[in-house]
Amino acid sequence: MGREITSHKVNGLNEALLVNVLDEPGQGNACHEYQIRRWVTNTGDQHDDVEICSVKFQSGPIAEAGVNGISNEALLAIVEDRLKGFQSGQYACRENALALTKIQEAMQWLHFRTRERMNRGVEGTHAV
Repeated sequence: MGREITSHKVNGLNEALLVNVLDEPGQGNACHEYQIRRWVTNTGDQHDDVEICSVKFQSGPIAEAGVNGISNEALLAIVEDRLKGFQSGQYACRENALALTKIQEAMQWLHFRTRERMNRGVEGTHAV
């Protein structure tokens, strides 16, 4: 089932989540399709293996391929929203604040890149 990503594994929840890359790198050497599955031992050697979600990123320029997936920014926006929620409640902590700051910084750099590509007239193309 493709290549497994393990960089998220740190605790019981993350050990139970299998993250797989489903496709080969495309233009720009990035992959576009991922799947997250739950792998839990129920009893003895009985396992529960269920798909939780699939993530499909945009593949190809919109002018050529249409909108066919999500952006890095959309995925980061979800994580940003969750961290903001934690920070507004009883789970607020320094570590969440730092993670939120880094997510927001990543968004700023991605937006900067997009604006620069727009200014150069190459946004939505394979041109570097």
